[in-house]
Amino acid sequence: MNRFRDPVCGMLVPETTEHSIVREGRRYYFCSDLCSRLFQADPASYAPKAGIASGDDFEHRRIAYFSMEAAIDDRMPTYSGGLGVLAGDTLRSFADLRIPAVAVSLLYKHGYFEQRLDEAGNQLESPARWNPADVARPLGQRVRVSFEGRDVILKAWRYDVTGAGGYVVPVILLDADADENSPYDRELTDWLYGGDARYRLAQEIILGVGGVRMLHALGISQIERFHMNEGHAALLTLELLRERSSAAGWDFDGVRMRCVFTTHTPVAAGHDRFPYELVSQVLGPLVPLEVMQMLGGHEQLNMTLLALNMSRYVNGVAKRHGEVSREMFAGYAIDSITNGVHSRTWTAEPYRRLYDRYVPGWSNDPFSLRYAVSIPGEAIWQAHLEAKRLLIDEINRRTGKEWKDEVFTIGFARRATPYKRADLVLADVGQLVEAAHEVGPMQIVFAGKAHRRDDAGKETIRRIVQRSRELPDEVKVVFLENYEAPLARTITSGVDLWLNTPQRPLEASGTSGMKAAHNGVPSFSVLDGWWIEGHIEGVTGWSIGPASAGNGTAEDSSHADAEDLYRKLRAVILPMYYQDRDRWIAVMRQAIAFNASFFNTHRMVQQYAANAYV
Repeated sequence: MNRFRDPVCGMLVPETTEHSIVREGRRYYFCSDLCSRLFQADPASYAPKAGIASGDDFEHRRIAYFSMEAAIDDRMPTYSGGLGVLAGDTLRSFADLRIPAVAVSLLYKHGYFEQRLDEAGNQLESPARWNPADVARPLGQRVRVSFEGRDVILKAWRYDVTGAGGYVVPVILLDADADENSPYDRELTDWLYGGDARYRLAQEIILGVGGVRMLHALGISQIERFHMNEGHAALLTLELLRERSSAAGWDFDGVRMRCVFTTHTPVAAGHDRFPYELVSQVLGPLVPLEVMQMLGGHEQLNMTLLALNMSRYVNGVAKRHGEVSREMFAGYAIDSITNGVHSRTWTAEPYRRLYDRYVPGWSNDPFSLRYAVSIPGEAIWQAHLEAKRLLIDEINRRTGKEWKDEVFTIGFARRATPYKRADLVLADVGQLVEAAHEVGPMQIVFAGKAHRRDDAGKETIRRIVQRSRELPDEVKVVFLENYEAPLARTITSGVDLWLNTPQRPLEASGTSGMKAAHNGVPSFSVLDGWWIEGHIEGVTGWSIGPASAGNGTAEDSSHADAEDLYRKLRAVILPMYYQDRDRWIAVMRQAIAFNASFFNTHRMVQQYAANAYV
C-alpha cells in the first residue's frame, strides 16, 4: 500500500485514507478531517509544503529517465507490457530510495488498447477510456518540435510517483493535443505503439527531442544523466548534440558522458529502424544527415545503434542478455544489470501482512526477504491460500466457471507473441490429461494481449481458447481478457506454479516470474533471461529443457521442451504438490528467500546508481 505525506501536519498516511481531495489535478491525502479542513481553508499555504516535505523540486533533479511507456498508476493506460511495467517499478524505487530523478514519457489518451475476445477467441481492440485530469495535472509550459517542416506544439502533464518516505519523482507526460495543432498532429500522442512508421517516428521525436525541450522549459537544468529505457528515446542524443554544437565542432564526448542506455531487445529485427528518406521528411535538419548516418547507421537510422554510439554506459537486462547483446553488437562495451520488480507493488496483501510480521522493514529493504527462510511453513501456506482464493473468485466471476481452490493451478500471463510459446503446454493435451488422471487435476489460467498487427500472436490466443473447450474437467483452461497490472497482480500471486516457455535466447529478462516469487510461487521455466540466474533445480523451481537451444530447428526445440515439461509435471511437480505438501512449501519459501530478495528494483536501482549514474 502506498503512503503519502499529509501537506498540513507532515505525517505519512495510507492511500486508503477516507480523507483526500483533488486540487488542480493533484490528489492530496490527509490523516484526519482536521487537516483536510485546514488545507481547504487555505490551500495556497499548504500545497507548496507537500512538495517541500517530499523533496518535490525540479531544481535538484540529476537523472532524467526517458521511456516510451510507463505503468505508474492503474488508472492510466500508458503502458503495454513488460517495458512499461519495469519503468513504473523503477520510478517507484527511485522515489523510495530518494534518487533525484525526473521521468519523461507520453500521454496516451487512447492507451495501448482494451482487449476483448469473441466466442472464437478473436481479439477485439478498443480505445482505453480514461480522463488524464483525474490523475495528473496540466502544466503551463509548451514547447515546439518540427514535424514535416511545420511546428507541432507539445503540452505536458505531471504525475507524481511518491515513495514510502514521501519523496516525489515527477513524471512529465507529453501531449500533442493542443488547439494550435492540426487534427492529425493532435492525435500523435493518442495511441501507444499505434499507426505506421511515420506515426511511430513522430512519437519518438516527441519523446526524445520534445522531452529534452520540455525539461528545459520547466527549468530542469541540472540533469547529469539522461537514461534511455530502450532505443525509442535515442533522438534525445541528437537534440543534446544540437544544443552543444558550435563553430568549433560537435561535442560528441560531452553528450556521450551524459547518456545511459538500457537495451531490452535480444534480436536484431526488434530494434527500431527508419529509412533516411522518411527521417528527412519528418524530422528535418535537426543535425546534418552525415552526422546522423555516422552515429545511427548509413542505410537506415537504427535507434539502438544511435543510442549505443552516444552513451557512456550501456547495459542489457540480464546476464545472458548482456552476452547476447555483446555478440549482436560486437565491439561495444555492454554491461548487464538484471531487471527486478518493485517489491511492495507486486506483493499481495496476504503476503504483505506475513512479511510485516516475520520480516519487518522488508518493503524498504527487500534484501531482508532472505530471512523468509525462518517463516513457518503453515503461515506461508495460509497466505498462499488467501491469495489463491482471490484469484479463483476472480476467474469464476469473469467466466461463470467453477474453479476450485484445492486444484493445482498454473499461470501463464504475458504478451501474446510467437516466441513466448504460450500454447507449448497444450502441444499434446493427451499427456496433460494422463498426468491429471494419474496424479491429480490441474487448472491453467492464461492472459495476455497481442499487438494489433501481430497476427501470429492473435492466432496463438485463438488456439488456446479453442483447445480450452476440448479438454475434460480434469484439465481446465481459461484465457482471461484485458491483461493489465491489476489482473497481473492477482494472477502472479494466486497461482501455484508460474509457467514460462520462451524460445531461447529471445527472452531478454522477463519479470513475471519475479513477481510470482514475491508471493511464494515457484517458477517452471525455460532457462533464458532472468531464470538462468534465479533457477536452482528443485529449490526455487524447475527448468524446462536444456540450457541452450542447440543446433536443431525451432520445431525440434519446441518438441523437446514440451516433452521435458510433461515429464517433470507428471513425475515431479504434481506429485510433490498433491503428496508432499511440506516439500512444496519449502520450495515456496526458498523462492521468496533466494529470488524475491534479489530480483527487485531496489537492488537494480542501486546498481544503476553505482555503475551508470556516478
